[in-house]
Order: sequence, then structure tokens, then C-alpha cells
Amino acid sequence: MTATAAEVARVRRMVNEPTETVYDDDLIEELIEMYPLTDARGEDPFIESQTTPGTLDDNPDWIATYDLNAAAADIWAEKASILSQDYDFQADGGKYSRSQAYDQAMRQSRYYRARRSIGTITQSPRPLLDASEDLTN
Repeated sequence: MTATAAEVARVRRMVNEPTETVYDDDLIEELIEMYPLTDARGEDPFIESQTTPGTLDDNPDWIATYDLNAAAADIWAEKASILSQDYDFQADGGKYSRSQAYDQAMRQSRYYRARRSIGTITQSPRPLLDASEDLTN
């Protein structure tokens, strides 16, 4: 269940990181793998454990599919946090608007966050409680 080299390269292009100076391939791969998606056949990445109720196991039938836009949005937000310390100033007749870099990074983060895959929540019915059962436990 690992991201492919092609997915890592695509995210690298999405976030304008052509070198491994700041984000190496392992870090980008880790960020990509934070966002698994249901594959084209409808298989979820995790299934309910048959041995330990309430936990999830990896689904062996799942074809690795990830939300690259969500990973790119996280990287742009990280970049913005680094740029947030920059401030605008005027010196020697020049005006330096360094906060524009932060604004642009946040714009890119919002751009990719708006394009992330739609998430769903599956609800499971629980058995009704008897009136005699204690609800405080």
C-alpha cells in the first residue's frame, strides 16, 4: 500500500518542488498515503477486523488509490506556515511586500483543498437499548 513514483512526481509538480531539498520522496509518499480513497471497483482501503472488533485491517482487494489534491493542499499549507513570518516593509525608497508569498501559498492550498475528493461517512445502526439498561456505563 504505497504511493507510486508517478504519484510522487505528480505531487512534486503540483507543489512546485522540483528537487528533494525540502521534501524528499519518502516525505511526499507519506503525505500521499494519508489520503487513501475507495478504488474504482468500490473497494475501501480498510475493512472491519474479523479478529478484533472495532478495529480496521488493510483490505487485500483494494487497489492503491490516493487523493493527490489533498496531499498537495497540505504541502502548500506547510509552505504558507513557513512564509507567515515574512512581513512587508519599506526601506531606502523601496517597498517590499514579502507577505505576497504567504498569500499565494494559501491561495494554492485552498485551490487544491477545493479539488480534493468527496468524503463520505457510513453509518451503522446499533441495537435499541431496553428501558431497563443503565445508560451511564
